[in-house]
Amino acid sequence: MRSKILGTGSKLPEGMLSNADLEKIIDTSDEWIKTRSGVSYRRLSDKNTPTSELAYEASKRALEMAGIDAEELDAILVGTVTPDHAFPSTACILQHKLGARKVLAYDFSAGCTGFIYGLKQADAMIRSGHARYVLLVGVEELTKITNWTDRGTCFLFGDGAGAVVVGPSDDDRGIKAIYTASDGSLGHLLYQPAGGTVKPATPKTAANFEHTIVMYGNEVFKHAVRQMEEAALKGLELSGLSMDELDWLIPHQANIRIIDFLARRLKLPMEKVVVTIDKYGNTSAASIPISFDEAVRDGRIKSGQNVLMVAFGAGFTWGSVMVTM
Repeated sequence: MRSKILGTGSKLPEGMLSNADLEKIIDTSDEWIKTRSGVSYRRLSDKNTPTSELAYEASKRALEMAGIDAEELDAILVGTVTPDHAFPSTACILQHKLGARKVLAYDFSAGCTGFIYGLKQADAMIRSGHARYVLLVGVEELTKITNWTDRGTCFLFGDGAGAVVVGPSDDDRGIKAIYTASDGSLGHLLYQPAGGTVKPATPKTAANFEHTIVMYGNEVFKHAVRQMEEAALKGLELSGLSMDELDWLIPHQANIRIIDFLARRLKLPMEKVVVTIDKYGNTSAASIPISFDEAVRDGRIKSGQNVLMVAFGAGFTWGSVMVTM
């Protein structure tokens, strides 16, 4: 049995922060930010909107497109590094908000590769017969763990949620190949120092901004371009498809320079690459499903087309998924 994506959905907060707005907060410029990252705007969730609420809105849209009722779901998976709470899981909160049955529901953390990792889990559940319909959500509110005094990172991140409903395929369409990998020896290059058991929260850790994102950008960039290329080529190889048969590439929206580099290495014209980083910034686990939903809904991605999704994130983690729509 093959699994396929039956419906997509996304939710972006109403709040918006432009590069011009950032110029009033830190020593930067619109030109510098766009040259370095490709970001012009990013969406910000307000203090009264938790991660689960964005997940809920994206999930409703995915369920509606799929024609699936929440009560038909067999599992709810949420990839995030910014959950509502350390526990209970955001997936359990989402299960309650949706009015779904008391099914398997859990969160997992794979950084920006979260959606790829989640698709592997959903695909395995369906192929093994343990589930028929799985709701997968990638959701982040990274602006709530951003150090707004760090001019080297604060311009990158945004908030949002993307969701898909995965179910069985009755034809040759669906998920054709999945590749995943990790290297924990490099985790110190992109992490959140405090709040866990290594460094529990204290007034001092809060005052020192240790609950915010720390990223060594140049090092992360070097690994990201290399591992995303590896993941893309591996996804093509495992699927048995050639580059000429690829219709769309949806990369994690981390940095326009990484996206450009990947497209050049794959000899793929940018017209075949879905790019949303300019509007939404880096939304981590949400970036691929948000971009995917946007391209499906505006008609760019059509039935029968081959779509390759590629990501790299904290952990380090990386991977790819090839899907025939």
